[in-house]
Amino acid sequence: MTAFAPDSLVLNRKLPLWYQVSQSLRASILGRAPDASLRLPTEEQLAAHYGVSVLTMRQALKELEAEGLISRHRRRGTFIEPGARRSAPRRLLGSIDAIVAQQSGERTTILGHGEDKVPGDLAEHFPGLTDVVTYRRLRCDGDSGEPTNWAENAVRPEVAARIDLADLERWPMTKVLRDAVGVRISRITDTVEARLADPETADLLQVPLLSPILHYTGVTYDEDGRVVDVARIRYRGDRFSFTVTVEAD
Repeated sequence: MTAFAPDSLVLNRKLPLWYQVSQSLRASILGRAPDASLRLPTEEQLAAHYGVSVLTMRQALKELEAEGLISRHRRRGTFIEPGARRSAPRRLLGSIDAIVAQQSGERTTILGHGEDKVPGDLAEHFPGLTDVVTYRRLRCDGDSGEPTNWAENAVRPEVAARIDLADLERWPMTKVLRDAVGVRISRITDTVEARLADPETADLLQVPLLSPILHYTGVTYDEDGRVVDVARIRYRGDRFSFTVTVEAD
């Protein structure tokens, strides 16, 4: 394997295997270190890493190539495209890796974090708690530097105590919770709605006041059914679209 190490993968039998592999690999590509090699391991090495067949790996790579994230050259190998688009619409089939992939690939600035009282509109998610730890982050396009979204995460204090801020500057909260903190995520409930930019959002995203934005709420549950994180993300309406594909059983 090269210095670029793709994520491991927890398989979901309800989703196409090639899709799960492509989304996990996509998250690693977009979240790679700036000095990481652009050359990917061979199909055989990647297949062995993920525990899948070479045919499945080939189909996953074909998906990423169609998106413009990688290029494949006979006898030379497979390479990450340096100028790959990082904000293209994604097909979301319901996997955790799809959520991680959708949130990856942007430059993140931590605006602040600290313990706060549980907001009234989130009280139903944190019964018995009086405080949560709030993280506020601004994400910008990795190439242009243009703001694309800003996020607020309300996290259970005992979970937040294990979060390294350096990880949040590189990875989405979902990945940090799952891979760095070790939370066993059972499900994430997503809600996306149209709203108008309030003064804070307009200032952070550099858009006119009351201009359309997409407001995303993601509620993350652990294996015991407890809410560990509630994410509220405001996306620029001119930069994002969401496509949901429902697969038949």
